[in-house]
Amino acid sequence: MKTNQMIEMILEAKKKKGLTFSQIAETIGRSEVWTAAALLGQHTMDEKEAEKVVNLLELPAEVSKFLQTIPYRGTSFSMPPTDPTIYRFYEIILVYGEALKALIHEKFGDGIMSAIDFSMDLEKEEDPKGDRVVIKLNGKYLPYKKF
Repeated sequence: MKTNQMIEMILEAKKKKGLTFSQIAETIGRSEVWTAAALLGQHTMDEKEAEKVVNLLELPAEVSKFLQTIPYRGTSFSMPPTDPTIYRFYEIILVYGEALKALIHEKFGDGIMSAIDFSMDLEKEEDPKGDRVVIKLNGKYLPYKKF
């Protein structure tokens, strides 16, 4: 079965059970963002985590193997993205990317923020003028190495 078919099967089972990504994350002991990415084929679960998901969602055993497979990350959509929600993140980088780079270099030196030694949180902040999406990115600073 292809990746997109596996993902559809997972999401359909999640919907049928009425579960949130947060509830599934709690079951496997991971963050909500990491769990959502893993269920969407962007991270690798260990055997124990995959089995918990399969049992919780009552999915076939082949889904466990899929969840344990090292993915081709970032290949699920074309660039630039056409989905409005995903495009807004792309737009944020287009507009603020150079400023963020300049600020990282000013505060830390010549290096980057890791997307591997990294965590992310997303929260809903209620606001009478319209609810807010709050996203916190937390990556280890990695200086460029001289050799």
